[in-house]
Amino acid sequence: MTAATTQAPTTTRKIAFYGKGGIGKSTTQQNTAAAMAHYYGKKVFIHGCDPKADSTRLILGGKPQETLMDTLRTLGAEKVTNDKVIRRGFKNIQCVESGGPEPGVGCAGRGVITAIDLMDKNEAYTDDLDFVFFDVLGDVVCGGFAMPIREGKAQEVYIVASGEMMAIYAANNIAKGLVKYARQSGVRLGGVICNSRKVDREQEFLEEFTAAIGTQMIHFVPRDNIVQKAEFNKKTVVEYDADENQAREYGELARKIIENNDFVIPSPLTMDELEAMVVKYGISD
Repeated sequence: MTAATTQAPTTTRKIAFYGKGGIGKSTTQQNTAAAMAHYYGKKVFIHGCDPKADSTRLILGGKPQETLMDTLRTLGAEKVTNDKVIRRGFKNIQCVESGGPEPGVGCAGRGVITAIDLMDKNEAYTDDLDFVFFDVLGDVVCGGFAMPIREGKAQEVYIVASGEMMAIYAANNIAKGLVKYARQSGVRLGGVICNSRKVDREQEFLEEFTAAIGTQMIHFVPRDNIVQKAEFNKKTVVEYDADENQAREYGELARKIIENNDFVIPSPLTMDELEAMVVKYGISD
């Protein structure tokens, strides 16, 4: 580990969620936001940073949200006001989607930079918020998608992973990207969330991996078909049925994030170290 543990910020906490594409990052993020608002009364703002604009749909009851970039192209920057791009959903959670360029034109990462800068200019992230979530596309491979951690827009990072090989490779790469920007922006890793795929020895593998890179597995979210059932009904699990065990799991994840004070600069594994760990657990995709 390359840095001592630091205390969590006392003002609005800005969190970036990263993870391999298809790992369930946006589902995990939205269910966590819903749990924070429902069980703990937290005021949450979600800024979706994926050009697919699907980071807020469960909070908004499945309704498609007009993206900031679409509004920008239609009206121009001067006329993009908060009331035109921010929608409120379950438990008054505020939502905005960056969106992206027209298909085949431009850089989606550049759209993330433009959108976050505009939200900052419009003072959308108000002081009364407890949490701002940045839901970021996949791995840290593009300057635009690294923007929340590169320029200090987010102070905390949580990586969503599973016991599958490519999810762990992505998690390790994200840790490498975080190290690159940690010293200049102050961003720290708060832990890895395991969104279980029910692979053999998954929890054991994630615990060894997170310990090896100097962080924690902050929560193991079990696999449960109620998540898909809730999504079919265009809701988070917490909104669909707050008495379900899976809703309580998201509530526990929310509590652990709220109470977390273990923030580090990780020590990513070398490729040889990672390969050896993967072989040890017989992991494949």
